[in-house]
Amino acid sequence: MTRGARTAEMRGLSAKLEAALVRELADTYRHVAGAIFKGALRPPAIELVDARSRLGRFVADTRTIEISRPLVLESPWGVVVEVLKHEMAHQYVWEVLGEEDEAPHGPRFRAVCARLGIDGAPTGRPAPTAPHDPERERVAEKIARLLALAESPNAHEAEAAMAAAQRLLLTHNIELVRTRAARGYGWRHLGTPSGRTQEHERTLSLLLSQYFFVDAIWIPVYRPAEGTRASVLEICGTPENLEIAEYVHAYLISTAERLWAEHKRDHGIRGNKERRTFLAGVMQGMADKLARESKKNAEAGLVWVADGDLATYFRARHPYVRNVRYSGQARSEAYARGREKGRNIVIHKGISSKVESRGRLLGPGPS
Repeated sequence: MTRGARTAEMRGLSAKLEAALVRELADTYRHVAGAIFKGALRPPAIELVDARSRLGRFVADTRTIEISRPLVLESPWGVVVEVLKHEMAHQYVWEVLGEEDEAPHGPRFRAVCARLGIDGAPTGRPAPTAPHDPERERVAEKIARLLALAESPNAHEAEAAMAAAQRLLLTHNIELVRTRAARGYGWRHLGTPSGRTQEHERTLSLLLSQYFFVDAIWIPVYRPAEGTRASVLEICGTPENLEIAEYVHAYLISTAERLWAEHKRDHGIRGNKERRTFLAGVMQGMADKLARESKKNAEAGLVWVADGDLATYFRARHPYVRNVRYSGQARSEAYARGREKGRNIVIHKGISSKVESRGRLLGPGPS
């Protein structure tokens, strides 16, 4: 083993995986340069460095973008890409705008970041969400109290509380759009990156987009430790909508798995052959339920019109979106039973009544 290979392994990756990582960063650079910077940038050298105090740096003299090796090994890939975009914005200001005298995070740099949907903060890891607003936090606390009522053992009371929470969330978002109130947007990645997206996961992503006021997209990510690519669900929206959508995502995934375990036990099923079909049915059943509530709200005059500002933010992050059609699971008895179970799910608990110091409105998950 060469000295360089031994050094790479001591740093957490084999020489082969580190070389693959640098190639992936270069591929990501080319994609971002074409999609967001419209081909205005020429690829620089990309180098991994051991610095922890600095996540990334564009070195103009050598035309090099440095990326922190600890950042790559310890952070989700989405954060790594945001750091790369940040350094590309520095390169853009220097090489395209010809601004060599302005401070590194000066007005022109901030303007470029704002226009292209890039985190322009001078220090710290890129923030996946915008700062919280006290008024919106009060709305989230009201929703929290309603969802606490949804734990009632009385099925009718639980359904009524969940429906009231959904109406409040709908009313809040309609009012924000109607008054064109200032809204800060952010993004989050949900779930664990995987090589193949299942039907129940795709249905859940559509459900979040349709009923929880976020835009959702499946994006490619890289797993440096394995040297493989995968997909992960990204959602974009206001901080409170991101919090709620993230909780709903985790709640429905865990609830669907619990319902499958109960279904297996009740029917003496040993294997998992029908698991994916059953889970797809559960998510479709939940979508059916939310569609019924949406219809009731529309009949009461609460009609959601898409948030144009969110659409602008989303397009800045993802200028070229490609829609792909997938074939679904066979509509077997397992699907029908899962769909029936999904129609009876009541979303409750998990949203804390007080905002914690870490800035999250939701607890870790259902209990």
